[in-house]
Amino acid sequence: MARVRCHLGRLLEERGMTLAALSERVGVSVVNLSVLKNDRARAVRFTTLVALCEALDCTPGELFTVE
Repeated sequence: MARVRCHLGRLLEERGMTLAALSERVGVSVVNLSVLKNDRARAVRFTTLVALCEALDCTPGELFTVE
């Protein structure tokens, strides 16, 4: 069964950004970002995906991969 992996932790580290700073930029709680970062999210809204990609200057393919 394919599993979607989130690379939020790596992207944050590469950009020297914290979850708290990202939370402020995208308007998503630290708790929800933590769920996403730890691969426990079951869904992501497109508006959240776009906001994350804009804040992290990345593409959806850099943020998520399917294994």
